[in-house]
Amino acid sequence: MSSENGPENDPENGPEQRPGTGPGEGGAQGAPPEQLALIRDSVRKAAVPRAKPRTWRGAALAKELPVARVLVDKGVLHLDRYFDYAVPEELDADAQPGVRVRVRFGAGAHQVREGRREGGGLRDGFIVERRAESDYAGPLAALAQVLSPEPVLDPELLALARAVADRYAGSLADVLQLAVPPRHARAEGRTLAPAPAPPPAPEPGSWGRYERGPGFLSALAAGEAPRAVWTALPGPQWAEEIARAVQATLASGRGALVVVPSGRLAARVDAALRELLGPGHHALLTADAGQERRYLEWLAVRRGSVRAVVGTRAAMFAPVRELGLAVVWDDGDAAHSDDNAPFPHVREVLELRAARGGCGFLLGGWNCTVEAAQLVSSGWAAPIAADRAQVRRTAPLVRTVGDQDLARDGAARAARLPSMAWETARDGLRDGPVLVQVPRRGYVPRLACERCREPARCRHCAGPLQATERDAALLCAWCGRDEPAWRCGMCGGFRLRAQVVGARRTAEELGRAFPAVPVRTSGREQVLDTVPASPALVVSTPGAEPVAEGGYAAALLLDGWAMLSRPDLRAAEDALRRWTAAAALVRPQESGGTVVIVAEASLRPVQALVRWDPVGHAARELAERAELGFPPVSRMAAVTGTPEVLAEFLAAVGLPPDAEVLGPVPVPDTGQRAGRRPGATPADGPRERALIRVPPGSGAALASALKTAQAARTARGGAEQVAIRIDPLDIG
Repeated sequence: MSSENGPENDPENGPEQRPGTGPGEGGAQGAPPEQLALIRDSVRKAAVPRAKPRTWRGAALAKELPVARVLVDKGVLHLDRYFDYAVPEELDADAQPGVRVRVRFGAGAHQVREGRREGGGLRDGFIVERRAESDYAGPLAALAQVLSPEPVLDPELLALARAVADRYAGSLADVLQLAVPPRHARAEGRTLAPAPAPPPAPEPGSWGRYERGPGFLSALAAGEAPRAVWTALPGPQWAEEIARAVQATLASGRGALVVVPSGRLAARVDAALRELLGPGHHALLTADAGQERRYLEWLAVRRGSVRAVVGTRAAMFAPVRELGLAVVWDDGDAAHSDDNAPFPHVREVLELRAARGGCGFLLGGWNCTVEAAQLVSSGWAAPIAADRAQVRRTAPLVRTVGDQDLARDGAARAARLPSMAWETARDGLRDGPVLVQVPRRGYVPRLACERCREPARCRHCAGPLQATERDAALLCAWCGRDEPAWRCGMCGGFRLRAQVVGARRTAEELGRAFPAVPVRTSGREQVLDTVPASPALVVSTPGAEPVAEGGYAAALLLDGWAMLSRPDLRAAEDALRRWTAAAALVRPQESGGTVVIVAEASLRPVQALVRWDPVGHAARELAERAELGFPPVSRMAAVTGTPEVLAEFLAAVGLPPDAEVLGPVPVPDTGQRAGRRPGATPADGPRERALIRVPPGSGAALASALKTAQAARTARGGAEQVAIRIDPLDIG
């Protein structure tokens, strides 16, 4: 971030620029000694005698606790600390810990002219403490404004944010930008109803299908803090089961927090809670609600008007009072990892909250991630799962079509469907809708030369060409340019073949194969929430599958190789998770539900789907990663930058003795790096990435070392920084 006065007044630009307040070294909580030394070098102290300021521009200061320790919203690492400001008397009543303020911060704010401080840009911040004296040896700048007397940052949230910042080698200001929503004045003026009385403890309901399910609810209702990894049975009951766990927690007089990966799933849990508890017991925190509504719901939680929260990613920081249960649904979904620095993951943050606050923890999903398997293996959480007989009664029948079957099958070439899949779809359409999962959106997202199979590339930026509609011109996926007259650069051919067929092209072909059946599509352009029980073909990309009333009669999982062929450590795990999520929407086998997956039956994730054994698959993946020393058995960080900058950073960082550096290796340009948009210029130069891993117990030391080294580069005013990501999702 840059100062409001422009680059020339930005303290990030070099050691000669200075913030608008005294360093306040006593308030630099959580900063290591090395980082403090860098701060002292980059921010020179004012050459004035130590004095306790009592006036500001002729105005009296607060008589008691005249110093406010402020966290300034400046997310650069070498300024990741608190700064002291004087509190004018007229702001004394409102300038309490936890409120939002505006302060002068930046170069020039230390200049004293005619007894007044001048210069420095105005920045937002939070008061974290009121003090009688400052540790700074000079006159302090005063608070410019109290934006609102509403305290939004309590000590518990501040401590959690600091723990998250330290774990992910980030700044506290960046974490609080994720944790505290933007202010809306009209919402603050609303009077909220008092919290309703706790509901009675629930009956086990469908939790009775699991061996330890009723005991888990009983423990929550009794005020205990059980921790569990829950492998949910297929079907729509998962939302009601989460609602019952929330009710059991509320019955004990405590609060509950549920985080799901999408607004659609949050709406289902919201509906289940309303049906079970009625209105007024919980808040819904999603980005779809709009700024005012979301802030009003967040205030209701902070003020204690509601004791339960259901929401998406940012809700992981919701200030629930007396938190008794934290729930994560489908932790393998990439939406649980924040896209903004320092990239915290919902699962890890809620684990921190459970460990720090002693509350219950429930990690649930139709699938089981390797991280979830490790929680069970380590004894930190207990498993909750149904027995095999119950699984067989609930899961659909899964059949496979391999490469050899496709080679002998003429129907697969004529209508994109193997004979088995075509027959399953035909039979399913007699009783209800049929789901077709396609791993790529669009029409034909990947093309190649028909003669030599060379991928079709853009002449301007070498990006992949794709077809957006039938008979339409080719379009570059990176720069957005049309390619009306493509020719292969290798053999001169001008005919193309589809390497991957997208959802829209699949829907077009299925429409020809089943001309009397309506075809619906669900994907990025339009995501359907539900579909009726009438016969229809529903073509969807992974994660956008709508729920069918009464369940799908059948499901076809096409192009399984496209998910498994990704060069990534998590490819098999992610493929199984996406297949399981689609198959869980199909009716049970005893009701005729059938799933056909186009993939080799011998592959491990395919076998796990056939047996409906995600836990066994995760346990085997965990054992293999333990042999190789890969996460989650080890802690890992990805460091990315230009070759010169990355080499300089790795030479300067003081890694733990047991750290191992893998790479650096070139980072392929996918056209999706920060700042790249359709129509933008090609890459700004080659980049490389190094992976740094450490054994268990050294994760905190690794994060601290990376943070200190990054702070040193920032303090020196380096033109280009490296990108640091702890626990990267993609470790290729």
